[in-house]
Amino acid sequence: MEKYFSYRLILTMLALILLAGCTGIGPATVARDRFNYVNAISTSWKRQMLLNLVKMRYVDVPVFLNVASIINQYAFEGQIDLGAEWTDVNSQTLGVRGKYTDRPTITYSPLVGEEFYRSLMAPIPVRGLLFLIEADYPADLLFRIGVQTINGIENRSGAERRIRSADPGFIPLIAALRRIQSSGALGMRIRSKGEQKAMVMFFRGKHSSEVMKDFKTIREILGLAPDAREFLVFYGSLAENDKEIAILTRSMLDIMVELGSYIEVPAKDIEEGAVRAAAQPIDSNLMIPPLIKIRSGESRPSKAYVSVYYKDNWFWVDDRDFESKRTFSFLMMLFSLTETGVKAAAPIVTVPTN
Repeated sequence: MEKYFSYRLILTMLALILLAGCTGIGPATVARDRFNYVNAISTSWKRQMLLNLVKMRYVDVPVFLNVASIINQYAFEGQIDLGAEWTDVNSQTLGVRGKYTDRPTITYSPLVGEEFYRSLMAPIPVRGLLFLIEADYPADLLFRIGVQTINGIENRSGAERRIRSADPGFIPLIAALRRIQSSGALGMRIRSKGEQKAMVMFFRGKHSSEVMKDFKTIREILGLAPDAREFLVFYGSLAENDKEIAILTRSMLDIMVELGSYIEVPAKDIEEGAVRAAAQPIDSNLMIPPLIKIRSGESRPSKAYVSVYYKDNWFWVDDRDFESKRTFSFLMMLFSLTETGVKAAAPIVTVPTN
């Protein structure tokens, strides 16, 4: 009889240990799941963007799918069957069963309608660009990517229907702007006029002769008042007076077409007529490096920052090409700046626990 009670005590303790182990599933998964899902979403977002750049280069339709929600449900069930019979021949039974379930549910929403217009066709808000400059993102790179004209001074265009080199003053203008930014002499603020708010760009105090020379360069190229130190900045093609700066920003579609013109497509695709060779504007006299280098080949790249497979070829940005990686990262950031309307809910990770 004592032996029967010993077995019963052991089995009861095993059941309690098993049930106690079920109470800590949720907290233990937070660090792992948060990292894994963030990494997976980031990688898929980059690949989706590169794929759409390549598709537009091949005159294919770009398609964007947003991750609307992520719900991951865990279940850990345990069951212990105990049985004992005490007769002339002792008989004991022990049964242990367990089940672990990991059931992720991911919802995708296509970018269509109003959201498609806001994200891809609407111009990038001027305020967003200026805030990035205020946060010390390189002004010259931001303007090369996201701006078409400043006070009528044209940027380069690689779009097939309007291929053109940058106006002679554009590159010296953004180079001077970058040097002033690096010196700390460039500032932004918001001016309120009743219910309306306007962005103001201003130049701080006195600086070195080199910075003052850059001030003069910017004023001359843009036709600004020589004695003014702050200027109203707004979206548009031309300024109304010499104390305004009109910036015509690009849409995401414009930027994608522009960056797509730098893609190195395979020669056989050009020969077969699947894609046209890019007619590059002549900027070599200004010694301007390309905004981005997107390579192609039949073999999968060994060191890629991002890569996709399309039409029997691999396309990628080399992980050792810092400038191209930086441009691609800015592209992803600018994509979020186009959300000027009501924002959709961010991706949600929900982990119910037992």
